[in-house]
Amino acid sequence: MVDTFVAQTIHLIFAALWAGSVCYVAAVVLPLARDGAFNTTKPLEVISGRLTMLSRVSALLLLVTGGHLAGRGYSPEGLFNTLNGQLVLVMVVLWAMLAGLIEVGAKRFEAGLNGKKLREPASDALPLYRAAAVVSIALLVVSGLITSNVARLM
Repeated sequence: MVDTFVAQTIHLIFAALWAGSVCYVAAVVLPLARDGAFNTTKPLEVISGRLTMLSRVSALLLLVTGGHLAGRGYSPEGLFNTLNGQLVLVMVVLWAMLAGLIEVGAKRFEAGLNGKKLREPASDALPLYRAAAVVSIALLVVSGLITSNVARLM
């Protein structure tokens, strides 16, 4: 029981940190960079590096804790034959999409920053980060459906 509580807590904290960070960068940081609010690449390099690190750590922790929770809560058949199990599988797909979008977006952004450009790399990476923000919100919605046991309500 305690290990499930710890796994749920870690899972929730890192999911919220990851989603919130992605949304903040997509909604605030990259639009400011695109619009010329920064006069040097250094803060953007730091932000991008930290988001990439947070993304990787979160992805790993969510894989481990989510795997633990799924293993404790679902049989293999239950993952495919129940609504909550299917939502867990949707969450796994969204998790992979989010991790991929952040990796590709960060590479695109950092490549431009290495060329000491500001606006162009932000414009190039912004669609990927916006897509990642939408995916992160979808992840939170799906997790809310699972947590509220939506299958019980249907």
